[in-house]
Amino acid sequence: MTAMPKSQVAAEHAQTGLSVELGRETPLQLDCGVSLGPFTLAYQTYGTLNEERSNAVLLCHALTGDQFVVGPHPVTGKPGWWELMVGPGKTFDTDRYFVICSNTLGGCMGTSGPKEINPTTGRPWGLDFPVITIRDMVKAQAMLLDHLGIEQLFCVSGGSMGGMQALQWVASYPERCFTAVPIACAAKHSAQNIALNEVGRQAIMADPEWREGRYQELGRNPVGGLAVARMAAHITYLSESALHRKFGRALQDRSNVTYGFDADFQVESYLRYQGQSFVERFDANSYLYITRAIDYFDLAADYDGVLANAFRGVDTRFCVISFTSDWLYPTSENRAIVRALAAAAANVSFVEVVSDKGHDAFLLDEPDMFETLRGFLSGAATKRGLSSP
Repeated sequence: MTAMPKSQVAAEHAQTGLSVELGRETPLQLDCGVSLGPFTLAYQTYGTLNEERSNAVLLCHALTGDQFVVGPHPVTGKPGWWELMVGPGKTFDTDRYFVICSNTLGGCMGTSGPKEINPTTGRPWGLDFPVITIRDMVKAQAMLLDHLGIEQLFCVSGGSMGGMQALQWVASYPERCFTAVPIACAAKHSAQNIALNEVGRQAIMADPEWREGRYQELGRNPVGGLAVARMAAHITYLSESALHRKFGRALQDRSNVTYGFDADFQVESYLRYQGQSFVERFDANSYLYITRAIDYFDLAADYDGVLANAFRGVDTRFCVISFTSDWLYPTSENRAIVRALAAAAANVSFVEVVSDKGHDAFLLDEPDMFETLRGFLSGAATKRGLSSP
């Protein structure tokens, strides 16, 4: 591995909206059999990389996230997706850790994906972009770390799809992960979740503006289908109690129902807003590709169907976190990961956080999660020899 000069690292980190071209000399070998290169990976960093390069934390975003962990987001102006967790004095303390987050392969915030230009044709990739997997995403991230000259991560973490990437990181590069914190995830996608993703994909492809994935070059955009896909998915991120607490059956700006199909209920208005705001920052084809990558994820399948085999002999320290009201990736799925780690004699701790906020709890104000993770990271940092901030 050739490390990038420290002066060059510092110069790049002084910029905003960082990106790097990778795979020119050695293309990325995708699971589908295609060689991809060169390709662009967009990323952000927070904090300072120490002299030993031993304090790097890789955060992996979920399906609809991106590299902007801390805001304001350049498109929406809203706070970053883990503003509560990352920053000076926070759980991922940027006075102590050097936090990296890249826009995943297939994404739509600067990393190569169906939205970007195919250098061979000079037109947007569309469906000509190769189908990707979670492992492909992780391989691309590993190439970014090589570029930055970081041999071993202090921690790799993420929630939902980000947690899947964290698991894949340890399976693919165990020597590069000192600790791993998969949150609210699973080691494989269930039939129910594959079905839910298919509903979203079909909503997009049924939109007449999708144009067989060529909408960009035709000046179109399947915003209706993408909004419906987002609405359907967003329901799965919440819990029944959270929806009831927030909306119940309250009407939206009216005292009586209209006996029509306007947004009579507040929950309807909320979902429509979620769908409409989502299409401002996300690409429909990227949604197809990333949901497909999640569906294909089955870590045990690469290890004779035995999940424990993915973690045999690893020295990585694990902290697995789930939430009681998460029905998308329920505690039972997280416990299966913990059992596999225990069977592989891995160093693992597990916490089920009591919360009624559903799957999205990992993005929200959950003091028990903050306290658990802060304690785990602090203990690991001491073992790692990282100085206190």
